[in-house]
Amino acid sequence: MTDVVMPRLSDTMEEGTVLRWLKHDGEHVKRGEELVEIETDKAAMTYESDREGTLQTVAHEGDTLAVGELIARIGNPDDNGAPVAQEPVAIEAGQAASIDVQPARADTPLTGAREPSEPSSASEPAQRAKASPLARRIAQERGVDLGGVSGSGPGGRVVKADVEEVAGSTPVAAVAPATQRRASAPVSPAPAPPSGAPKEELAGAKGETTEIELSRTQRTIARRMAESKATIPDFTLTADIDMERCVELRTELKRLSRDDAPTYNDMIVKACALALREHPRANGSYRDGRFELHSRVNVGVAVAATSAEPTGGALVVPTVFDADAKALGEIARETRALAAQVRDGTITPPELSGGTFTVSNLGMYGIVQFTAIVNPPQAAILAVGAVAQRAVPRKKKIVARHLMSVTLSCDHRILYGADAALFLARIRELLEEPKALTL
Repeated sequence: MTDVVMPRLSDTMEEGTVLRWLKHDGEHVKRGEELVEIETDKAAMTYESDREGTLQTVAHEGDTLAVGELIARIGNPDDNGAPVAQEPVAIEAGQAASIDVQPARADTPLTGAREPSEPSSASEPAQRAKASPLARRIAQERGVDLGGVSGSGPGGRVVKADVEEVAGSTPVAAVAPATQRRASAPVSPAPAPPSGAPKEELAGAKGETTEIELSRTQRTIARRMAESKATIPDFTLTADIDMERCVELRTELKRLSRDDAPTYNDMIVKACALALREHPRANGSYRDGRFELHSRVNVGVAVAATSAEPTGGALVVPTVFDADAKALGEIARETRALAAQVRDGTITPPELSGGTFTVSNLGMYGIVQFTAIVNPPQAAILAVGAVAQRAVPRKKKIVARHLMSVTLSCDHRILYGADAALFLARIRELLEEPKALTL
């Protein structure tokens, strides 16, 4: 028997949850067959077996285990469960099936593992249909029998579009979110106040209180941000950047390419990437008393994943890899596609990993200036405000110019004040003379 352990699917992953075994304990598994669905701190994914043999599950559905812990064994049942003395085999991200992936949700049903002797339920054929996890979830919410759906995915696999086509106009939210179903009952009211008490006291000052559980993604964000503020000696630098020539450049690019023109944020990503290449400490990390200087410039772009549920959305940071080597138009197309994947729930862990620097832009909401929290172990993060016209002195006159405020938050353990100032000055120089961004 060969050990299968909980894999590390992202650079921030410390543990994972077994959502569902797609093969039963004792069932024969072929190489390449879907084996298990695992929820990480960033997404839920289905993985394939890399070998053939009989499955012996160790972890139950709903179990949360640290990276590297044993979740199953695959091999010859004659071995009586004794693992062969060889290196454990982890299921890696590259072995994932071609699937629809959606961000991890706290309301994913977690049931106990089924014993081999347990009789099959009436819904077993639908659950065993060859379909992506997202398609299964939508089918369950809309009451669609997957057994009768023709799949258009690889090998006849049922994907999200197939279920939506069959379901027609049935609303996705036909079933109330589990986060709402788990909401606690209203708190017990305080003893009745004496007659004549203010109305607020009679009704309870805060009204009814409902507890909402955070999703795994939101819990991870909360933990990492608290860790950042508690452990990183950070400092900030703020600068105003004259964006007048970027406005002119974008106007010209819009005339040439219409809807595909790069945004100001794309220009900022490109400017940061070029500056990071010239200032390697800003592209580095601090870990355990040492500097890690990275050869690749991978810029993360913060995207708000909105949600109508009471828990709200989450801040997701997809990565533009090798941004310093990509043309401005290529960055624009890639960031647009990544943002769409975040919002429709198909972003994958590899696309959320490997960032060496982060850009967080709230300018589209009219925010003029703010301070972002450093995303450990990165050295810095750039907070970007709105591009707006302001009155500025030019040659003894007051003129209107398009200005933008940016704030650089830095980890002082790796990026010192003078280094950070030079790095930010280079970003400003590139944006005020943006022709270099188009080369």
